[in-house]
This record gives sequence, structure tokens and C-alpha cells, in this order.
Amino acid sequence: MIRRIPAQKTLDPVVADFCSLLSERSSSYCGDIETSYGSRLSQSTDNSIYQAIPQAILFPKTKADVLAIMSAANKNEYKHLKFTPKGGGTGTNGQSLTNYIVVDMSRHMREIIEINVEEKWVRVQSGVIKDQLNDFLKPYGFFFAPDLSTSNRATIGGMINTDASGQGSLVYGKTSDHVIELDAVTVSGHNLSTKKMLTSEALKIANSDDQNAKIYRQVYETCFSQRNKILETFPRLNRFLTGYDLEHVFNDDLTEFDLGRVLAGSEGTLAFITEAKLNITPIAKFKTMINITYDSFDSALRNSPFLVDAKATSVETIDSTVLNLAKQDVVWADVADLIIEKPGSVVDGLNIVEFNDEDDQNQTAKVSSLCNRLDDLIAKQQSGVLTYSVTNDRADMGRVYAMRKKSVGLLGNVQGDKKPIAFAEDTAVPPENLADFISEFRAVLDKHNLKYGMFGHVDAGVLHVRPALNMMDPEQEKVLRSISDEVVALTAKYNGLMWGEHGKGYRSEYGPEFFGAELFNELRKIKTAFDSKNRLNPGKICTPLDSNEKLVSVDSVKRGKFDSEIPIEIRQEFPQTINCNGNGLCFNYDESSVMCPSYKATRDRRFSPKGRATLMREWLRLQGENMSPSNMMLAKTTLINLLWLPYKVVFSIGKKLGMYDFSHEVKDSMDACLACKACTSACPVKVDVPTFRSKFLEAYYLRYLRPISDHLVSNVELMMPLLSKQSRLFNALTHNPFSQFLINKVIGYVDAPKLSPHPTQRIDKSFFYSETRYQKLSSEETKNVVFLVQDAFTSSYESQLLADTVIALNGLGFYPLILPFQVNGKAQHIKGFLNRFEKSARKATTYYNKIAKFGRPMIGLDASMALVYRDEYTNLLGSNKVNFKVELLGEWLMSQISNIDLPMKEAKANSIYSVLNHCTEKSLINDSTSHWPTIFSQLGLEAESVNTGCCGMAGTFGHEKGNQTVSKSLFDASWKPVLDSRPKEQILATGFSCRCQSKRFAEASLKHPIQIIADLLK
Repeated sequence: MIRRIPAQKTLDPVVADFCSLLSERSSSYCGDIETSYGSRLSQSTDNSIYQAIPQAILFPKTKADVLAIMSAANKNEYKHLKFTPKGGGTGTNGQSLTNYIVVDMSRHMREIIEINVEEKWVRVQSGVIKDQLNDFLKPYGFFFAPDLSTSNRATIGGMINTDASGQGSLVYGKTSDHVIELDAVTVSGHNLSTKKMLTSEALKIANSDDQNAKIYRQVYETCFSQRNKILETFPRLNRFLTGYDLEHVFNDDLTEFDLGRVLAGSEGTLAFITEAKLNITPIAKFKTMINITYDSFDSALRNSPFLVDAKATSVETIDSTVLNLAKQDVVWADVADLIIEKPGSVVDGLNIVEFNDEDDQNQTAKVSSLCNRLDDLIAKQQSGVLTYSVTNDRADMGRVYAMRKKSVGLLGNVQGDKKPIAFAEDTAVPPENLADFISEFRAVLDKHNLKYGMFGHVDAGVLHVRPALNMMDPEQEKVLRSISDEVVALTAKYNGLMWGEHGKGYRSEYGPEFFGAELFNELRKIKTAFDSKNRLNPGKICTPLDSNEKLVSVDSVKRGKFDSEIPIEIRQEFPQTINCNGNGLCFNYDESSVMCPSYKATRDRRFSPKGRATLMREWLRLQGENMSPSNMMLAKTTLINLLWLPYKVVFSIGKKLGMYDFSHEVKDSMDACLACKACTSACPVKVDVPTFRSKFLEAYYLRYLRPISDHLVSNVELMMPLLSKQSRLFNALTHNPFSQFLINKVIGYVDAPKLSPHPTQRIDKSFFYSETRYQKLSSEETKNVVFLVQDAFTSSYESQLLADTVIALNGLGFYPLILPFQVNGKAQHIKGFLNRFEKSARKATTYYNKIAKFGRPMIGLDASMALVYRDEYTNLLGSNKVNFKVELLGEWLMSQISNIDLPMKEAKANSIYSVLNHCTEKSLINDSTSHWPTIFSQLGLEAESVNTGCCGMAGTFGHEKGNQTVSKSLFDASWKPVLDSRPKEQILATGFSCRCQSKRFAEASLKHPIQIIADLLK
């Protein structure tokens, strides 16, 4: 049985008092404060291998909030508290992980304050996301240049703190090259503003009584007196040193001084960066991409200097490991036509070359010159070049770069316990040395018999190398240490850097070795001037002069240590949670992206796939052997459940009285999930939240009583088809003020739709399948049969859609036959009634397997229901048992429509229809958005797919009383702007939930695309 989980991490009383002080009405702090174990866990990992659970998380809304935090922190009783600034949490080296207090800038500080187009700058808060900023800048013709693979969730503050770069750095440099001014708050609670100034002005501040004078004085003294030593130590690389960048505080002739160059790359160890003034770059008028395939990765590397010499803006590379993983992912369908594979040859390397220019002739000349040289290499079979493709289409380029950016996550999706991980993966060497360097790097990995994946920025000499290790194995940890030490020595041999792009973080222990004792001591002096008590992100980069505290180490506690405490049998039962590598793609800011609507609505990391996987792993660890499949099977037996019922009552009462159980925190996180399935495809490692959520709920309710609403939802498929036969009576009984009041108060549901007449009351009986009726069909008639698979929601609430589908298909020359209703089990799965779901799945599978033997198409109308047969059924029963396939209507029509010849093709429609697809459909069928526009085009109609995120309904989620705020905010963010900007009669929606949501929040009765075709055929 599931045992009660005690509080594992009690809050430090002083931290609790500090948070209480901030939350008092008299406090000037207006941000959020979170201290629950679940919230702290959700901030305990990033994209690295490490894990550290913070004491509390603060979410300031303004710079004034940060000042309020430090004002309180400087009271005598709190002067020992330590803080770590945090942005997007995308670091690969644990830069913002801490066991202290996190100050998270990413939730609220997302304001773009002002833009000056004439002077080409923009001012932003530090929580602004890179892609958010570029979406804002695009209409003005500008972009913020550093381009990261994590650009849809990385914050500007985080980019500054790690001095991030990325694609195109050969031309565009690093983040610090684009910082004009910074606003920050020091640990002493003072404002600190930086900008480029005359050296004489900096000296005046350093020698004044300014509150920040000692900071200016120390940075000046270090960077001036040690100038020769700095230039001698720091390698001459495009990816110059991060944290602290002593070289660029002064310009070349020492006449200008910029304190901000020390803050950039400081990883939050010096101050809280709150705002930044950034220069912005005009978007080039002409862009061209050339994708070049090679016979080996070594060939791709050795060919890269040749490409750089061709005046390319950027040269990105990918090895065969990553390419093969991409081919297994939905992302490959978007790029397959842009990466040409030579017949009979194996592609083991890819270089992605981009040219930008303001002049058409210059651009054409550069591209033509390279293409001619490539043609020559291919003809002579030299340099390992196999093929290349050229595109000037920016959408095409975006798709290729999306595949490249997804490479980080795709490497985490390899099978087995050994996963390619980041720990020595952003080394930088002079580009001309890269091939030899990588050859030796590979020899190091081969010596340890490791597999690995590689990708990166060969133009800048930076390559991401991810060796596959199992961090749950202590012996593999020793290998990690050995490789780290060897790579440090190797980069020194090639005059490079161990941290060319992703910062130091837990690799800070190698700082003294790189800087040397004298310069490293200078770093400590600067740290002392800013933070003498080591209160900001302690352990990273360096410690103050008088501190005895140690730097963090590559040997620090790793996520694998916690995971190893989960029994192997349970890890195998819950692979979706264990596989999460923390890459954070689920933090995607884009409102039109299907990825994790609950996180978009709340910006609460507990309500993201990563957050849920983290909480679930901890829950599994704490449960121990109680979660073994054998114990679970025993606990689910009817007899045990009956005997356990009195205990459920007692535990449920205890819950109401506030007794702590970590399970409640996990459940709160799971309850916010809309089960949209986006995480099963958009997440590179396929963190399938709906699947492990169902298993969790099943286990949770072995201990606690279920709400009445869960039982109603689990039986909705059984009830609705029966009740719809008396729809008028049932609607009268339920849709009156008294009944609505009871449903709201007792069950907790709102805005339930009215039942429609039963399908048999609207559709001729000849269109309903029976074995006898089918046997009477001629062989010619059976060739045109299409089986319609009913779902409870369409048949019970929108029977007119089913009728219109019959009309449309019949008019298109098919013979639709409606199959008898079978319980699908979707609602049972969502609510964790897995025993019931399995029975429903087996019964439906038995029936549909028989129908499949007729060899005719089986079509479903609603994606959330129809795709259960292909996803949950297959996962549960195995693909060898599920011998039928239910296609979506648009999916199937795509394969048929080109052969249909109808009069309507001659009469072009005046309306341009906008098609809004169901998010589950977009998640699980990668080309679904193209279906209906193509079908309409073939029929002489015109339609366009509109990119939207989740509508916020998701089955019963939007009807549950506690979800109204989230449900409406999701609708308002993504769907409402579309409905407000177009004629509603021209907007079509493929999902039942979406049409239901549009009706209640926008008073829009949207049609399914098939109904437009039916209207023309009636």
C-alpha cells in the first residue's frame, strides 16, 4: 500500500522568517514567494547533470522588488542568507543551481521597456525571452543577434550572466558585444548602472565617495595593472573568456572603461542584473542557406575552414548520431527535402552554411562561388562532400535551424541508461585546430568505450560533445571526472577554452588552473569588492579573498544519485519521468506553440513536463518498493480496496485537516495538466506526462477517496449516448438555474454543453453498420465503404456534425457506415481509472480488429478520441494486438481527394476559411495543419491553417470549476485574437473541445471543415 510521505525538506526557520517578512503588508516587495517542497524541487535541476534543492524561490516583478529583497536581507538576522539569481534555467553546467535562495527573474520581469529605432537599441527587463524580444523587433526590421538553441526559453538576463553566444558568433559575437548599459542591484542593496565611459570618468567614480566606488576601484586596478598578463593568458578566440572578462573592460588603447564587461559572464556572482539596454542588428535583406552532406564527420570538420573562407555568416555542424536521432523524430519531416541524401551513400556529417548580405549581387556572388567549388569537389570526389541543397526561403531555413536546435534534446532520447550528457561539451579552440582537437577528443572517449554525439559551431571552433554515461552508476561518475580532467589538458594543448559558450558553473574548480594563481587571485579581489561575504551564487567562478568556502566541483551531487534510489523495476515502469534531461523545451514562450499550455498560463515550473517529471521522480524515490508493479496489482484488487476503504476515509479527513503528504503536491501539479499530448512529440525526449499522470492518479486514489466528479467523468461515455436518446428531457433537467447551481457547488463543473438529438434521429438508418447490412452490399459498393468510428462527444453533443459527415462523404462518392458505439476510455485514462481503461481498450480492440478485417478505412472525427487508439491502446496492449487504425477525417481525405472530381471544383468560393486544428492532432500528426487547406484547394475552395496554441478546454478540464482562470487565459492568449480578427462564419475548428470553448468564451458557433463541404453538397 502507498505509505504516507513525511516532509523531506523542512524549511529553515530563518528562511521562513525572511519570507514572512517579505510577504507582510508593510513590505514593499510585490513579487511571489514559494517555499513548498514541490516548488523548490521544480527549481532543483537545469539542463546539466546536477541537482540542488533551494531553500525558497522569490519571483520579483520589478527592480524595486529586488531592492526590497536585498534591503530585507541586510538586516542583521538575515545577513548570513545567500541568494542565486536565475533566468530561464537552461544552463548545461548548473550555473543557477543552488541550495540557497533562488531569485527567479523569468516569471514576471518580461517587459520590453522601450525601443529607439534611429539609434538601434532596445531596453528590456532581464526576464525577457530571447525569441520574445526578436518577435517584438521583427516588425521594426531588427533582431537581437546572439542565437541560442534555447532561444524560445532563454532570458536576456541569463544570456548576459553566461555571456551566451551561438550560431553566427563569427559575425555577431557574444551577448556582451551587444550590451550598451546594465542596471543591477548589488548585494549591499544599492543600484549599480554600467555603461561605456571615458577611463578618466571611471577613475573619478573609483576615487569618490560613491556607494559603488570600491567596485570601480578594484576592477580598474585589476584590469589596468594586470593588462599584459591578461592578454598573455587569454587565448585569441572568437569565443573569448567568460566570467570574469577582464580583457574587455578596457578598449584596446585603454581610453574607455566598461564595468558591464565584468558583469557579463559573471553567472550571478556579482550582482542581480535587472535591466539591459542592448544594441539591435538590422535583419539582412538577403539570406541563403546551403546544406552540405559528407561521408564522415571528420570530413565535415576538415571542410569547415573552407566554408568560413567563403565569407559565410555561420557554419553549423551535426554528426551522424544526431542526424539519425533527428530522422526518428517528427522534426525530420520538416527538413527531409532540404537535406539531400545521395543514393547508395551514408550521410555521416552535415554542415549548415548561411550567407547574409544587404546587397543582392554580393550575395549571389558568394553563393555561386561556393556552389561552384562544391560542384568541383563532388565531381572529383574530394573532401568527402556528397551533396548539397540551396534555399533562399526563410521558412525553410527556420525548419533546418529548428532541427539543429532540437539536437540538444534529441541526444537525450537515446535508448538505455547511458545518455549523452553535457559536462565538457563547449570547448573552444582556434577553428583551424578543431579537426585535430576533435580527433584527440574522440580518442579520449574511445579509450573509455563511450558512444557520443557531436554538433556545434565549427566557424568559431566550438563543438558540443556529449559522451553517453549513466549517472546512476558511481563507476561512471569516476569516468566523468577522468574525462573532464583529460579534456581540460587537451584544450590547453590546443590553446583553447574548456568553457567556450556555456559558462563555468560546476566546472569552476578548473578556474585556478586556467587563470594561474596570480590572475585568479585578482578575480577573488573583484568578487570581494562586489560580494565580500560570498552571498551571491556562492561556489561559482571564485570565492572572496577572506572566504574559506570551497568552489563547486564536477563531483558535486548529481540528479542520477537521486534517481539511483528508485528501484530498477519502478524506473522501468516509469521511463517517461526518468528520461527527462532538463533541456526545458517545455518552457517555450510562444503562445501559438502547442507545448505545455498549463505552463504558459501559469509560468509555474511545477506545471510543466519538466516540473512534473521532477516531482514524479522524487515521489517514486520516496515511495520505494511500494510502487512496484506487483504491489500495485495487489493494491488494486477489489478485496484489498474494500478492506482499505475505512483507511481512505481517515486519510481523506486528514488531508482536509491539513496533514502533509508530498503526494498532494504532486497531484496539484498533475491536476493542472490538460493531457494535450504535446509533450509526447514536442519534447525531444518524449516526456509523456498524460501517461505517468494516469499511473500516479491510480496510485494516489488507492489511499484517498475520489471526488464524485471523477466517477461521473469516467462514466460519461457510457451515459451520454443513452441520455441523448432523450436529449430534450435531460437538457431540461440539467440546464435550469437550480440544477446548474447544484452541479457547480456539489460536482464542481460549469458550462456543460447541451445534448443534441441522438444520431439515429438525424441520420438515415441505412448509414448505420450492421453485419447483415454489410453482407448485403455488392462488391462494387463495399469498395466505397468508409467506417465512421463514433466518439461519445461528437455523437452526443454534435450529432449534426456526424450527419453532415455522412452527407459530405456520400456526396464525394463514398458509402459511409457508422459503427456501433464502443467506449473509447479516454476519460478513464485521464482520471487514472486504469483498470477500467484496460477493460474498455480490450473490448473495443476486439471489436475493431474484426472490422479491420474488411480492409476498409476507419475514420474518427475528434482527434483527442481517435488518436487514443493509436497511442494509449498501442502502449497498453502492444502494436501486435491492435490490428486496426483509426485515421482522422482530414488525414484520410488527404489520400483520397486528388481522385475526386466534383462540379464544385469549377466554382471558386468567395470565402477564405481559417482552419484551427486541435492541439492533440498537431502534437501527434506532424503534417495535420496542411490537411484541410489541401483538401479545400482540391475542391475549389480556399482555406489557410492558423497557428494557435491550446484553446484551454481539453475535454473536461475547461469545465472544472477550479480550472476556469487557466482555461480562459489560454483561450484569450491564443484563440481569442483569431476569433476577434476574422469573420466567425469563416473560422473552422477540427476539435470538439475547441468548438465548445469558442462558443462559451466568444459566442462563436464554429463549424468543422467537413460541414462546409456538406453545405455545398446538400
